[in-house]
Amino acid sequence: MKIAPSILSADFANLKDDVEMTARAGAEYLHIDIMDGHFVPNLSFGEPILKAIRPYSKQVFDCHLMVENPEEYIAILADAGADVLGVHYEATPHIHRVLQQIKEAGCKAEVVINPGTPVIVLEDLLEMVDAVLIMTVNPGFGGQKFLPGMLSKIQALNQIKNDKKLDFDIEVDGGINSETIKQCQQAGATIAVAGSFVFNSTDPVEKIQLLHRVTGD
Repeated sequence: MKIAPSILSADFANLKDDVEMTARAGAEYLHIDIMDGHFVPNLSFGEPILKAIRPYSKQVFDCHLMVENPEEYIAILADAGADVLGVHYEATPHIHRVLQQIKEAGCKAEVVINPGTPVIVLEDLLEMVDAVLIMTVNPGFGGQKFLPGMLSKIQALNQIKNDKKLDFDIEVDGGINSETIKQCQQAGATIAVAGSFVFNSTDPVEKIQLLHRVTGD
């Protein structure tokens, strides 16, 4: 299972050091939350931060757009070094077109759904995406408690994936720790975002390595 430490919980004053630390710990992904204060009630990173840390990491930059009008950010973030761009189904009436834009910009396309959005709405999009991100908390803030009801959603998505013989990652984000990550993996998840569990500990490297151990990676 791929581990994607979320720098939303990192030490902003020492962001370069924390990014490099996650790579040393074996995390091949880096999760970067981009919030506009409108789609979610919080502000976070944008293009300048992405550009600033890109030279210090060869990790996959997994950018999660919690923004209104996401189509306005695709080209900018792709140029800044994004590898994966995740866009919320709920953020635009033109989700198919936005996913096409992401592909055209040279990035992997990911569609994201909130806890209140059913998997069935994604059915016509699954053949064009590289990943689906299922939010296991309501988006906008780190440190929230995992919503166990989301496990059935992961299972349902994984069943569709297997039935249609599709090849996309199932990513989970929110409340991930050494217990919930195993539950998500058993339900079918292949990538897990971990923020406060990693960065709010006294030994973040050990926490990342623990997540790898419990998922058999």
